[in-house]
Amino acid sequence: MTSHYQNPLITRYASEQMLNIFSPDTKFRTWRKLWIALAEAEKELGLPITDEQIQELKKFKDDINYKVAIEAEKKTRHDVMSHVHAYGEQCPNARGIIHLGATSAYVGDNTDLIVMHDALKLVKEKLINCIDRLSKFAYEYRNMPTLGFTHFQPAQLTTVGKRATLWIMDLLLDLEDVEGLITKMMLRGVKGTTGTQASYLKLFDGNHEKVKKLDELVAKKLGFTKTFPVTGQTYARKYDYKVLASLSGIAQSLHKMTNDTRLLQHLKEVEEPFGKNQIGSSAMAYKRNPMRSERIASLARYVIANAQNPANTAATQWFERTLDDSANRRLSIPECFLCIDSILEITINISSSLVVYPKVIEKRIREELPFMATENIMMEAVKRGGDRQELHEKIRIHSMNAGKAVKEEGKENDLLTRIANDDSFNLSSEEIKDLLNPKLFVGRSPEQVEEFIQEHVQTILEENKDILGVDIELKV
Repeated sequence: MTSHYQNPLITRYASEQMLNIFSPDTKFRTWRKLWIALAEAEKELGLPITDEQIQELKKFKDDINYKVAIEAEKKTRHDVMSHVHAYGEQCPNARGIIHLGATSAYVGDNTDLIVMHDALKLVKEKLINCIDRLSKFAYEYRNMPTLGFTHFQPAQLTTVGKRATLWIMDLLLDLEDVEGLITKMMLRGVKGTTGTQASYLKLFDGNHEKVKKLDELVAKKLGFTKTFPVTGQTYARKYDYKVLASLSGIAQSLHKMTNDTRLLQHLKEVEEPFGKNQIGSSAMAYKRNPMRSERIASLARYVIANAQNPANTAATQWFERTLDDSANRRLSIPECFLCIDSILEITINISSSLVVYPKVIEKRIREELPFMATENIMMEAVKRGGDRQELHEKIRIHSMNAGKAVKEEGKENDLLTRIANDDSFNLSSEEIKDLLNPKLFVGRSPEQVEEFIQEHVQTILEENKDILGVDIELKV
């Protein structure tokens, strides 16, 4: 154990994959990739840079002398220049061309965008696995009637599977946002100190076409086809908001889903998986608390709130740049991704083993369905010669009396018995019972599930079949 604070996102929640993407080592290796790409592009466009210098840079691209960089930063108070110094110490022949014409944002901003791009791809992978697991659940239970709720009050029946499609629909909207960001991701590119490319124009003796080509070449070498067409010293900080807003969207969706599952667990209809040796409460040994869903909700609130950080940062930037974005971004961007990574992993874990209790669901339907079936009963009685208005009033009175007996006296719902004993309806108990098959009250729920999965989900799963099958072992 350590005596210092440890971020629980690292120690308890996020995956090694996401932690690696946002690791200092990944960051500083990417800086060196960017310096190599810049040197190569400048050489290709005619600057006096040799193959030997570039090979020297490549030799040490992954062998970072961190101790030298740390000592240099203590003196310079500048992280980028300390790493320029450290890299130059390893590459004496190339020292003079490292970071040539660039400003700190060249490595800082481009690295942030590359890292977010990689992180979004991991988010997409886990999001699609969530959709896959929930789709299997929805299809398996597409025909099982269950009580629907509006305002958390009993409402028209749906099916267990149809309800799950509502969760999936939200996630498809989130996937659309994430995929859009991945496919349209741009680098900051090679823009210079205030975004004017003045230093590069000087290096290339006023040749505008070469400066434009430099921007394109560097992006291509890093695997991108586009750069921001204009920037200040930094790329538009509004872009960070767009990225974190997409993560907030996922958090909103999964918070909603786990709210539903927590409520269903209270009703004892559906439960998240519960370990054989898991303890629900230190005091109440019988409890089966939905702790995984609660953890998702807790982390989701953090993401939703955290998405306001880039919004405020974007709104308060001055002219070509101020540095009040830096410390905030170092926290808000990685922590949002680490939270979402954890949320998605827990969701995959839960949705792989949701437990459904059909008998409890059936019991609750039996308790509430008589009230919902009254319209069908009334229509059948009208067909047999009854007066619609008279029957409506009788049902209203019977319903109020039956409801009062349930609420005030704790009795079983005897509404159907009351109706069967009322000669005005001309229906026997058996005939009324035939009108109460729950499957008659779910509408097109089973068909909607099948059509939704076939028309809107299956194509996505098929296109991404190589990344399906993620298994999650939670840290805690």
